[in-house]
Amino acid sequence: MNATPRFLQLADVAEILNISGAQVYALVRRQDLKAIKIGGRGQWRVEASELEAYIQRAYAEADQFVREHPFAEGGPAPKD
Repeated sequence: MNATPRFLQLADVAEILNISGAQVYALVRRQDLKAIKIGGRGQWRVEASELEAYIQRAYAEADQFVREHPFAEGGPAPKD
């Protein structure tokens, strides 16, 4: 049996990414993170593979940022 469910609630995604539910909802609404709306109450669900794809895109964007903005010795400390 698969330990990870195929679809995650937005609260699950928020916990995985260590961000707020509102931030996850914004990612979905901006279409940065693909999700589906299901049920009579229109609850959002994110497929685990879509979350993984989003994470991989975020790594690629971070790598590009670092290449374009090299860290200079003696410069300001990095921010979280």
